[in-house]
Formats: sequence, C-alpha cells, structure tokens
Amino acid sequence: MKKNQETNPGLGLVIGLSVGHGIKHFGQGALTVIGPMLKVSLSLSDVAYGAIFSSLNVSSGLSNIPAGILSDMYRKKIAWMLAISMFTIALGYFILGLSQVYAFIILSVILIGFGTSFWHAPAFGTLAARYPERKGFALSMHLTGAQIGNTLGPPIIGGLISGITIGSIIKFSGFGWEQVSLFLILPMLITGFLVIVLFKSAGAESDTNWSFEVYKARTKGLIKDKVILGLITLGAVRASIHTSFQLFLAVYLKEELDYSAFIIGWHIALITAAGIISTPIMGILSDKFGRKPVIQIAMSLMAIYLFLFLIFDDGLGLIILITLLGMFFFSVMPIITAATMDRVPKGSEGSGTALNFIGMSVIGFMSPIFAGIIYSQFGFSGISIMSGIIAVTGIILCSLLPMKKIN
Repeated sequence: MKKNQETNPGLGLVIGLSVGHGIKHFGQGALTVIGPMLKVSLSLSDVAYGAIFSSLNVSSGLSNIPAGILSDMYRKKIAWMLAISMFTIALGYFILGLSQVYAFIILSVILIGFGTSFWHAPAFGTLAARYPERKGFALSMHLTGAQIGNTLGPPIIGGLISGITIGSIIKFSGFGWEQVSLFLILPMLITGFLVIVLFKSAGAESDTNWSFEVYKARTKGLIKDKVILGLITLGAVRASIHTSFQLFLAVYLKEELDYSAFIIGWHIALITAAGIISTPIMGILSDKFGRKPVIQIAMSLMAIYLFLFLIFDDGLGLIILITLLGMFFFSVMPIITAATMDRVPKGSEGSGTALNFIGMSVIGFMSPIFAGIIYSQFGFSGISIMSGIIAVTGIILCSLLPMKKIN
C-alpha cells in the first residue's frame, strides 16, 4: 500500500501548497499597487523607486541560498520552513506600515522579498519529488495558486486604498497604503500557522536527511552542468521581463493615464488572470510533448505582445493586450522550473529550485533600476521595446538548450 501511494500520490499536497502560494502572492502582489502610492507619498525619483524593487530582488535571491540548503538537508521540516516564509513577510509589512522613512522602506521590502522567495525551494522541491512523473502539472498547479493570488490581490488592495463607490448604496473612501500594509499582516500569520498544523507530511517522500558535506558535493555537480546553468539563465530572462514590465506598467497607469489605485489594480490583475486557466494546461502539455516547444511558443507570443504595446497603449486595446500577455507571462515559469527539475538528481530538487530563483534575482537585481532609467528617458514605449528585446533573447536561448528528462 505504501509503495502504491508513493507511485500514485493524491493531490492534497498540491492543492494545499497551491492555496498557501496564492496567499503568499496576494501579499507579494500588493506591493505593485502600493508602490505608485508610496512613490508619490515619498516624492521618489524613477531610479529611487526602481532601487526599492532591486532591493526586493536581491533579498529574494539571497534567501534562496539558505532555503535550498535547508530544504534538502532537513526534508522533514518543510512545513516549518514554509511557515517562516509567511512570518517574515508579515514582519516586512509591519515595518512598511509604520514608517515612511526611505531606509525603513528598503528594510521592509528586503524582509518581504526574503520571505516570499524562501517559500519556493521547499515547496517546489517537495512537489517535484512527490510527483516525479507529473512535475509539469504539479508545479503549474502551484503557480496557478500564485496567479489566483496575483489576480485577486491588486484589485482588492487597490479598492482598499482608493475606495469604492457604487451609486448611492456603497460609498467607501478607502484607507492609506500604510494601513493596508498593516492589514496584510493577518493573512500571512494565519497561513503560517495553518501550514505547520496541516502539512506536516510535506517532505515525507524523503527517507534520509543529507549532511552538509553531501549537499556541497551534489550542489557543485549542479553548478557544473551547463544545461542547468542555461535553464537558470532562461528563467532569469523571463523574470527580468516580468519584473520590469509589471513594475512600470503600474507607474504608467498612475502617472500618464491618471488611473485610480482601484483601476490600476484591475489592470495589474489582468496580467495573471488568463494564466489561471493557461498555466495547468501548459503544464500538462509540457509533460506530454516536452518542455521546449511549450516554452518556445509561450516566449514567442510574449515578444509579439510586448512590441504591440507600442500601438495599443490605452483603452480597450491596452486591456485586451494585457490579457493576452497574461496567458504566458507568468505561466511559462513553472515549465522552465520543471525542465530544470528534469536535469537535477533525485534528492536535489530543493537546490535545483533555489538555483533557479537565485538566477532570477541576480538578473532581477539590475532590471528595475535599468528599467527606471529607460522609463525616465523614453516612457512606457521604452519599457515595451526593452522587454520585447529581452523576450527575443530568451527565445534564442531556449532554442539552443537541450531539454530532456535524465532522471
């Protein structure tokens, strides 16, 4: 019976971790809507604003180092690692809500970035190990949870900030971004405690824990694999597009189109809304037909849509284009991660995931600042061109990389 359960594991862990991932991203995505309000409140320049999110990316990258080590060495403690992720995000929003000093804003996003990324290695690594024949599906479902959180978060956070008026029946004037930041503490704390209570089985597929010496030896092998390094770079390319474009789309909607926080939130939600459906479909297709064709098609369409923003930069055209982009923007990430998991040895799933996210953060460190320079000189058109060129680079890299399961 035990062997059969391991061969055909239920979906309880996938669903549970996907819900937790969604709540994490609800809090993570809130920064995108809070950001433009914070920028105005503190009278920040485009570069100073970009530096806040660069700090977020650096912190996210660094957190993958301990997350990867701990998730492979202490597989039986995965639930506690996921809880630490949520508690750290809560602490970041606590500081963000209480201070408008730039240095403390930086500290708060560092904590938020550390917490949000600390989730990935234990969660992705555990799912890849628990569902070895359905990695694409399991990781895509996990990302679907994230997309639901990313979709619900911006309009809800935007509505809480700018308020909502519906005729003479509902008139809500809204809260300040500081108060909303404090509200976000509660769901993070609740989720952290629930993970500890409900998902103690996470990591149960592992028979033993590694020593640090074994971990170092196996990780060196991963770093020497050129295909793994190429996949890490491909993931970083995608992340740099996502970070730069979404960040300054929100600024463009606020400063150029003069949209309220509520309307900005709905536009940002469109980036992930369509992906709720497309992500698991792409995961299933990648399990059946291979990772490469799915990634190539997704990134090719991304590049086309990004360049089309030069024509459709407001109104209904902007809405339709954001929705189309959302079908692939975030959805391709779990497929790239699954391709990496196909290459790593059994037991190294946490480290493989960590390396993926470290790569995203290394390139992501500079992309917001560089995007800030581009935006200040060329506006939203410059961001569209920059993002489109990066997407084309990703297509070329994907075409050169061999992607085939080896474990």
